[in-house]
Order: sequence, then structure tokens, then C-alpha cells
Amino acid sequence: MRNILLGCGLLLTASVLPVSQADVLTLPAADSSASRLSLPGRGETQSAVRRRYGEPGKRHAPVGGGSAAQPPITRWDYSGFSVFFENRHVVDAVVPSAPAPLFNTDELDRAGG
Repeated sequence: MRNILLGCGLLLTASVLPVSQADVLTLPAADSSASRLSLPGRGETQSAVRRRYGEPGKRHAPVGGGSAAQPPITRWDYSGFSVFFENRHVVDAVVPSAPAPLFNTDELDRAGG
């Protein structure tokens, strides 16, 4: 009798659960001009970036820097891209209008398909 009651409880619980729906994530197509843009490479110094690209349009104040585990991160904005520095070395350069390519998209395709 207990198994029957347990089975009824599971059936009742399953019938009350809402049907889930998936959201669709749409990213803009990569800008071909952005792919031709030569960005600073990881490890380049601030002085090398300044020599190659000139003065940035905007320099942001460093954030972090409270400890060795959290070094200061600085951002320089140029026309069309931004450069991020840890201390005085490039850690990344990004083009805001061109998101990074997606990897392992096979999982996404199955979810949408």
C-alpha cells in the first residue's frame, strides 16, 4: 500500500511541475573589419602599445590592486577596441562590437533543435 501512495505522490508532483522553456541566445555576426584589426598581444607592455597605437582616447583608473592575488587592472579605450592591462602588461584586447567566437556549440545546437 505504501508503494501505491508513493507512486501517487510522484504522479501528483509531476503533474504540478511547470513546463520549462529555453531562451534563445542570439549573437551578432562577427564584423569582418574587426577580424582584420590588429590588436595588441598578451604580454605587450603599455609603452609598446602606446608606441604602436598612440595615446588612448580614454584611460580608466586602475581597479583592484589590493594584494598580489588581485593586481591592478587598467583599461585603455581606443577607437574600435579596448586594451586591458595587469600592472603594465596586456592581458586582453577586445572589440566591443565583435563578440568572441563561441566554442563547443554542439551542445547549444542540440538544445535548440
